[in-house]
Amino acid sequence: MRVSGQEELLAARRESRGLYWAVGLFSFFANMLMLTGPLYMLQVYDRVLGSRSEATLVALSLLVVFLYGTMGILDYTRGRVMARVGARFQSRLDRRVFDAMLRRSAVAQDQSAQTGLADLESVQRLISSPVLMAAFDIPWTPIFLAGIMLFHPWLGMLAIAGGAVLILITFINQALSRKPQLQAASSAHRAGLISDETRTEAEMIRAMGMTNAAFARWQTARDASLVQSVSANDVSGTFTSMTKTLRLFLQSAMLGLGAYLVLQNELTPGAMIAGSILLGRALAPIELAIGQWALVTRARKGWSSLADLLDKVPPEQARTELPTPRAQLDVLGVTVVPPGDTRASLKSVSFRVEPGMALGVIGPSGSGKSTLARALTGVWRAAGGVIRLDGASLDQYDPNQLGRYIGYLPQRVQLFDGTIAQNIARLSAQPDAEKVVEAAKKAGAHNMIVELPDGYDTRVTTGGGRLSGGQMQRVGLARAMYDNPVILILDEPNSNLDNEGSMALNTAIRQMKDEGKAVLIMAHRPAAIQECDTLLMMEQGIVSAFGPKEEVLRKTVVNHQQITQNKAMGGVR
Repeated sequence: MRVSGQEELLAARRESRGLYWAVGLFSFFANMLMLTGPLYMLQVYDRVLGSRSEATLVALSLLVVFLYGTMGILDYTRGRVMARVGARFQSRLDRRVFDAMLRRSAVAQDQSAQTGLADLESVQRLISSPVLMAAFDIPWTPIFLAGIMLFHPWLGMLAIAGGAVLILITFINQALSRKPQLQAASSAHRAGLISDETRTEAEMIRAMGMTNAAFARWQTARDASLVQSVSANDVSGTFTSMTKTLRLFLQSAMLGLGAYLVLQNELTPGAMIAGSILLGRALAPIELAIGQWALVTRARKGWSSLADLLDKVPPEQARTELPTPRAQLDVLGVTVVPPGDTRASLKSVSFRVEPGMALGVIGPSGSGKSTLARALTGVWRAAGGVIRLDGASLDQYDPNQLGRYIGYLPQRVQLFDGTIAQNIARLSAQPDAEKVVEAAKKAGAHNMIVELPDGYDTRVTTGGGRLSGGQMQRVGLARAMYDNPVILILDEPNSNLDNEGSMALNTAIRQMKDEGKAVLIMAHRPAAIQECDTLLMMEQGIVSAFGPKEEVLRKTVVNHQQITQNKAMGGVR
């Protein structure tokens, strides 16, 4: 039975149920000890001053020091416990949310996917914040108000009226500030995305004179974010100021009314001071909640977005690990509809790849070559038909296991912040040096890498850093060949390669074939398919030709003669 995203979040929260009960117990005693101040004032004003007993004052003061010290320890302890509850909640869901975000982002541009980890962190911050502990204190507000009522009914009615107004302000604050705060968060996120895009493409922006346009685009989003942030702060700040002003007024009003009742001999001076202190304690959790309402709103939005994300991306089912497969790939009537689209990019595609075979997939732009590559790697699931690797459908393989068997070089190579060795080793924190060097040599990148100042330990950034586009592509090819995959899928592999790089690519393809493995190449350029035995011609998502290379080229490619001449001469176009 599938568990909903909401149930997953609740289950993670329930794991700390015992700690919540412990915090509730600590809150019970901490709030009981909050009566220390009012009771101390009662004794000092009504007994010590009347009896003029210094010994009684010293004894009471020592007792108060002990009680306040105990209260401080309890308050500190519950704060530390809630910090660990928040950390446990986040730790429990980190991998689940990370996987869901990655899987969702791989197939769709989804807002909930892009902010998944930030949403989880916002919930964690709320759990660890003082505002959640205020939720344990708010149930004591009626008790404290009832205590004031015991001093005198008029004081009680004033306290209840003031508390009712504060609660009303809380609800109005929630209703009026929710939308501006969400809009401000959304605008800030958009401005951040534009900033990240600009930083990633800084070289192109500078080279093409796009600095002013890029700044104007970012500034528009940033200005919208600032305007909405100021608007949200104005709303929340208004209610925070109203709350603070009202609380201070109520405490003064309590003293004034208490003084009047003392003059009427209906109240003692100690009860007057105690009532004022007790009122401040009763209203403190409400004031804290109003002041921290932006945090509450963000966490509620984060909880909702997380539940939606986990609903859309169910947990991966545990799969029995299969043995290393042969390089036999069967594509049987596969239809693929890109996420968020309603039209199929691939329609009933069927072919077979045998061990030791290099298959070239050719066709005009938009014919479905990259879609086929994504389907063969398991990133996009087939809407119809099945893809089998050595007889087993791709969904029978664990995604991490499948990634070891099918190497993939995407059309646009993206490196990660780290060393070249870590990038080749697929972000392993402790790369296997032997496997890294072996993959680099197979990709013809070893000599290029060791000529760099720090060799394999050269640090690169997401944009490649000091590496050229061709060098990045060769590192990407080495990454695809890491850990000896049985099938290699290359999407436009020589788009940035020079003559040396293209020759190294062809050598790597020949070596894969000699080892009984298979290679699929999605290509436009003739040089990329020189080592291919078989060609698959795609047109508008449909296979228009499939067979031996010479036969398919003779039927479909005008420059067939030029390609065969290049191959005979060993030249590279």
